[in-house]
Amino acid sequence: MNLRPLLPVLAGAALVGATLVPAPATAAPIPTPDDPVTSEENPRVPEGAAWTEHYLPSTDGVELHADVLRPADLPADAETPVILSVGPYFAHAGQTGDDGFEHTGPSERFFDLVEGADLMAEGYTFVMVDLRGFGGSTGCLDWVGPGEQADVEAAVEWAASQPWSNGRVGLYGKSYDASTGLVGANLEPEGLDAVVAQEPVWDMYNYLFSNGVRRPNYLGTPRAYNSIASIQGMADDSERYRANAAYERSHPECFADNLSDTQDPDEESAYWQARDLAAQAEGSEVPVFVTQGFIEPNTKPEDMQAYLENHDGEQRGWLGQWEHVRGNDRGPDGVLRMGREGWFEEVLRFYDEHLKDVEPEVEDPAFVVEDNTGQWRAEDTWPVVTRSTTVRLQRDDYVDDGGASDARLAAAGADTAWDMENAPDPVVQSRVARGPRSTEDADGYQTWSRPVRVDTRVTGTPRVLLDVEGSGNVLVRLWDVAPDGTAVMFDEQMSLVEDGSVAFDLKSTDWTLRKGHQLAVGIGTNTSWSWADTPSGETITVTRARLELDLQNTDDEPTDGARSPYLDDYLAAYTTSWDDRADGTFTLTVPPRG
Repeated sequence: MNLRPLLPVLAGAALVGATLVPAPATAAPIPTPDDPVTSEENPRVPEGAAWTEHYLPSTDGVELHADVLRPADLPADAETPVILSVGPYFAHAGQTGDDGFEHTGPSERFFDLVEGADLMAEGYTFVMVDLRGFGGSTGCLDWVGPGEQADVEAAVEWAASQPWSNGRVGLYGKSYDASTGLVGANLEPEGLDAVVAQEPVWDMYNYLFSNGVRRPNYLGTPRAYNSIASIQGMADDSERYRANAAYERSHPECFADNLSDTQDPDEESAYWQARDLAAQAEGSEVPVFVTQGFIEPNTKPEDMQAYLENHDGEQRGWLGQWEHVRGNDRGPDGVLRMGREGWFEEVLRFYDEHLKDVEPEVEDPAFVVEDNTGQWRAEDTWPVVTRSTTVRLQRDDYVDDGGASDARLAAAGADTAWDMENAPDPVVQSRVARGPRSTEDADGYQTWSRPVRVDTRVTGTPRVLLDVEGSGNVLVRLWDVAPDGTAVMFDEQMSLVEDGSVAFDLKSTDWTLRKGHQLAVGIGTNTSWSWADTPSGETITVTRARLELDLQNTDDEPTDGARSPYLDDYLAAYTTSWDDRADGTFTLTVPPRG
């Protein structure tokens, strides 16, 4: 049955508050599962695609909305593999707000994939499913919790069971919808055969806290997602879509709970344990292809190694020195932000292999890695460890006065709304503008290595163990110090401390100390804009400290790739000049590989 003649009636009014307003006279045609809309009828639909809308059930009585793009030249029942993305950014009006569209249509969030990989011509169906509380789905947003995890499972199983599906599904995403990709890999729903996850959060706790210490966005991020969940349907959306999009208007507890539930600083709480994606990866065999910037200012490389170690299936990855970008993103100058050509080609080979059983004509390395020198190498896994070592750090004390805490919070924008896709990088933005600080962790103390005798790479996830007297905060930083005193801070982490012992991971890293350079380990109060700590004012005495490091020699297998542009921005922001150097108290050595 062709419903097109009825569409002006069905789209005749939109809810705004409690008031009905008429739809525009030139309302876009609304698709149904049996009556698709093409680009000729609606320019928001990609060329070569046919757009349909669907609804599917999830848990707790939630109804999920899906936009489906199918190759327009295929019969409606032609079976194809499905590439699926599940997330909060697919509302018809815009990804994080009103994007200014005149008419409704499918989200353009991943049109770069649809067009760049030529998905329609390659015989793929692309599906976008709104998580509960977002877009055209009902329910309360759940910050990648059990509810949203159930949505991912429901979306995969629905996509795999459709008459136009060959039963094989690959998840795709970046940032939030990369995290839902990890969720899918963890749950292993029927039909899921591959996951591509760019710059995900590996453990949701880490996006708002670090070892009990708040990050500046601890309130801004839940507020941002409340705002995104409040995006209403467009005037020419269907009544069903608009009613679902208005769900929170009759359920104000959704926003209130999201603000309150996310404020627990205890990583061991039931709320955060349910969102520890790295721990939940244990035993998963779904092939995953991930990207991660080691110096990422947004979705940071925390618990990445734990995820990869727990995950048992095939692993692929692009890892390097970039910011929060996609593999295909280019800057205004046209330069690839990750520095490596061929993103869509490699992604398509990955999907073809796992969703179509097509053997790739090109053998891609399992992992390609860019270190801080801008050089790329191929690895069978990550990290590759030549030697593990534990070094003893000096005992000393510092006052937990927090440096200029108020100034740091103001600059970091603690009261602004940060979502994963658009979080600012206040450190780089401000320091590039005014030049690097001239400081030597003045609010703490350092322990130095002896100069390394050969190029030595610090890889994997450093871990620090401290015995302390006093209560407050500790900031641990790793510095690469050149013979002329030029120092680059390349890793840092914070934690609450109190009388006794504490141990915590730093961020995962891949940083080469050139021959003659020293590693300096700073311990002290917070002087970074990356946390919103509350200084205790107490003197913290460190009586015993150790640093666990994984080291790698640089007998590398080079592979294609150029220097990531963000690396130079990072170096400009985090490089300083130290007047004094200390004799080293520990040695870092790596034997030749093999």
